[in-house]
Amino acid sequence: MDPTERRRRHSGRTTLSDVALAAEVSPITASRALRGERGVAADLVERVKRAAEQLGYVPDPAARALASQRSTQVPVLVPLLSNALFVDVLEAVHRTLLPHGYQPMIGVTHYDPQEEEQLLRSYLAHRPAGLLLTGFDRTEAARQMIATSTVPCVYLMELTQAPNVYCVGFSQADAGHAITEHLVQRDRQRIAFVAAQLDPRTLQRAEGYRRCLREHGLYDARLELLSPQPSSMRLGGELLEDLLRTRPEVDAVFFCNDDLAQGGLLMALKLGVNVPGRIAVVGFNDLSGSDQMVPPLTTVRTPRRAMGEASAQMLLGLMRGEMPPRNSMDLGFEMMLRGSS
Repeated sequence: MDPTERRRRHSGRTTLSDVALAAEVSPITASRALRGERGVAADLVERVKRAAEQLGYVPDPAARALASQRSTQVPVLVPLLSNALFVDVLEAVHRTLLPHGYQPMIGVTHYDPQEEEQLLRSYLAHRPAGLLLTGFDRTEAARQMIATSTVPCVYLMELTQAPNVYCVGFSQADAGHAITEHLVQRDRQRIAFVAAQLDPRTLQRAEGYRRCLREHGLYDARLELLSPQPSSMRLGGELLEDLLRTRPEVDAVFFCNDDLAQGGLLMALKLGVNVPGRIAVVGFNDLSGSDQMVPPLTTVRTPRRAMGEASAQMLLGLMRGEMPPRNSMDLGFEMMLRGSS
């Protein structure tokens, strides 16, 4: 039995040493060739890659992490996978990191800081290459873990000017102000804010709503309808029906998310309530299907794919030891004015 076969049988998997032997190079050269390092002759790279392919070699991430003291894994923590907003972000992150040899690891926090803390404790124990986290709402223990880990970290969805904090997003409050201002300019006087989930970004949109209406002398706290339940089309319909029953003077509704707004539009259709004649309806995020509603939904388009790509690019630079030109990257938002307002 040849040495390669003996090693393979002993370990149960093809090793880097097997590849090096088959390619007739040293294990160090084989490793450098497979990592694409400069300084390895092209013919050697081709020989090593051909041997690796023939042997079905798969690099051992644990061994690589042990050698480099850091893995190629990048945990990406998001609140939910049932929301298309975060799916779009994750897709962009994956497309950006993977060609550079980094493996995104998805963690779901369910909007629970304690659950996020547990995930961070688990991931940081494995010395990841970097972190991508949603927003700034977390426990003090989680903040300390991130700070003392020295693992490069970029925050998504929200912005801050705090020193040594890297983030990519847009102003949720300014976006909430802008969509409310649109309703005011359409001569709406009794504008309700309807929200669910009540996560920090939803509450920042509420701040923008309040600021706008106070500027115009139109704010009325009784026109806020806030539910801690998860956001959904069903809930949106229920909340609109409740709003029309208990606050009949309302002439416009700012739903904090498009799934709520879509449910609201369907309920209005069911009840025979004219939109936008009787009541204007706007949403947030420009989720799939919003432009196909009856009438098409006015909403705020958020740069979720751009956020995923830009945050991953910023993290790639940090993982290479490069400082970005600015710590906070504001990607802005876009008003999508359609028939519902």
